[in-house]
Amino acid sequence: MCGISTVFALTRRGYLHNPGQRKQRANDSGYNSTGTDSGSASPVSQHKDDDLVTSLDNSLGQIKHRGPDSRGQWISDDGRIALGHVRLAINDLSLDGAQPLHNDEGTIHAVVNGELYTSDEIREELARKTKYPFKSTSDSEIVLALYQEHGPSFLKFLRGEFAICLFDSATQTFFAARDRYGVKPLFYTTVDDRLLVASEAKAFIPLGWKPQWDVKCLMDEGWRQDSRTPFLGVHKVRPGHYFTCNSAGFMEHRQYWDSEYPDKAIPDLRTEGTIVSDVRERLLDSIRIRLRADVPVGVYLSGGLDSSAVAGMMCHLIQEEGVKSGGQSGLERVTCFSIAFDQNSGLDESEIARRTAEHLGVKFVPKYMNEEEIVKRFEDAVWHAEHQNYDLNFVGEGADEVFGGYPAHLRDFIRESDPSWPVSGLSNELRQYHQDLIDTKTADYYAHRALDPIDPTTRPSRIALAQLNSITSPLPMASYRFPSSMFSPWTHLVYGPSFPLNVVAANSDGRVRALMQDKWHPLHSALYCWSKGNLPNVLLACLGDRAEMAHSIEGRVPFIDHKLASFINAIPPSLKIKYNPPKPGQDASAGTFTEKWILREAARPFITDEIYYRKKHGYAAPTVWPVGGALHNMFKSLITRENVERLGFVAWDQVKCLWVVLSQKFDVQTATVSEKSR
Repeated sequence: MCGISTVFALTRRGYLHNPGQRKQRANDSGYNSTGTDSGSASPVSQHKDDDLVTSLDNSLGQIKHRGPDSRGQWISDDGRIALGHVRLAINDLSLDGAQPLHNDEGTIHAVVNGELYTSDEIREELARKTKYPFKSTSDSEIVLALYQEHGPSFLKFLRGEFAICLFDSATQTFFAARDRYGVKPLFYTTVDDRLLVASEAKAFIPLGWKPQWDVKCLMDEGWRQDSRTPFLGVHKVRPGHYFTCNSAGFMEHRQYWDSEYPDKAIPDLRTEGTIVSDVRERLLDSIRIRLRADVPVGVYLSGGLDSSAVAGMMCHLIQEEGVKSGGQSGLERVTCFSIAFDQNSGLDESEIARRTAEHLGVKFVPKYMNEEEIVKRFEDAVWHAEHQNYDLNFVGEGADEVFGGYPAHLRDFIRESDPSWPVSGLSNELRQYHQDLIDTKTADYYAHRALDPIDPTTRPSRIALAQLNSITSPLPMASYRFPSSMFSPWTHLVYGPSFPLNVVAANSDGRVRALMQDKWHPLHSALYCWSKGNLPNVLLACLGDRAEMAHSIEGRVPFIDHKLASFINAIPPSLKIKYNPPKPGQDASAGTFTEKWILREAARPFITDEIYYRKKHGYAAPTVWPVGGALHNMFKSLITRENVERLGFVAWDQVKCLWVVLSQKFDVQTATVSEKSR
């Protein structure tokens, strides 16, 4: 919904005895931040207030795409704390909804990014119990009232996607928090004894930050799994975490929420029909609350199950239950958007999406992306993403990490029996047969994508996997990495060897690893790893928030609503991935698996037969293009010896060899695709 940039001085540099000199900054809409700050003799930073006003405004200018509707900032009397905000107005379009926010006493100040659902209900309860004087109808204002009543524990009341920065002047405490699944970003670093926190790292540049590559992080693929970023000294607040920083500069990180899964040995006594019905109702509720807005709400629609289920349920809620979408009634206000690629690429799903939209009776708007269009937007996409991406795709949803949708999950699903659902029909003999078959397909998967597979037999890999109860889903997670040979020899001398699997394992704490060993089914352990690594750091980042906010669009992800996801987590693995045994007289090869079975059944009344029976196809932009074409020429102009050697840590001879191999591979694949299209 917005972008935030904050500054908190970590050291005392003198005292200011004129509390009336609090700085204010008018935002673009003419609104002036209000509120007062307590105290008359307070520590100040070494930077002048006027400089801070200007640099914070420039910082907000770096992320103005996140909030083009207005801009505001607040600086404390002592100049030690500064909060900045750019607003994308979604709820309460009036000036009352502008930020930063302040309580009546002038002791709590906050900036909020994202959406807080069920805020009306929370507001009513707070009004009854606390008599808090709300000044707006903005969902963000409940943060002040909740914090004033509960302190940091207020996070348990929030439902939605958010990043929050708050300053409590009564206790001189700075507080920053991120939503449970990491839908909204929050980065932090330190510059000249100042703590900087922002929605995107580029916001740090006007505040004195000088970007440097974190070479060890790039070697480890740490940015994809843990709290690091590709930039040295810049970290992410972990999903489901908050941190506080006091007047002495002491920072403390705390987890306030985590995914949980049931004991794999305890049978689930519910019926299949009951579970399907309960999932359906909870998913409808998750979508229902995400239709609340004071602006139009659309649906991104591909040819897959996830987006089709959302579109179908949304239309059902509007048409059958009278739910308003974006404050408006009727299907005529609903629009589905999709991306179209060349039909001969084998990856275009726009026609399937069109048929779904026609079935639902809603408008359909496709955006055709050919090679020239991708080249035109490539540089902007990377600028907004702030990290590398392993393909040309920039859209994500989050359903696979909850319902078990990735091919890599299948091996972990069949590794053990499922005592929680004894009637699964998957015998030990059948599990072994399919496990061997999956191993063959996995090898083909790596070869087709030119990935560098992790060797699970090496000592570091064995130890890493053993900590995760020997699940294999982390192997592909760690395989999307730069080959170690691409890094200059000096990097290995300075930083030592890199083991991406160890990074994956270390991303789960000791408590969780113990549960993986003793309590959780391997599929649930795999889902946990994916939801803590690739989901927040890749799929919800460059494929989610950054791509959406680059165009001032707020994305809402109903599949990882924490109330829905917690319910899904408790469902037996055998209902997430369903085994379809061979019919009498058939051999084992006739047995099949249906990924995300419980979602498919819950969505059945709202999707077409085409979607219901369609096997999963990973949504991605084409990566095979002609040698000598626009995309090839763009990379050729970028991947030069001068550019590579300027980095200082990449071996040009290795890059050159890889470039030649890939060019030849693409040339062969392009010829094959052309033959198929005739």
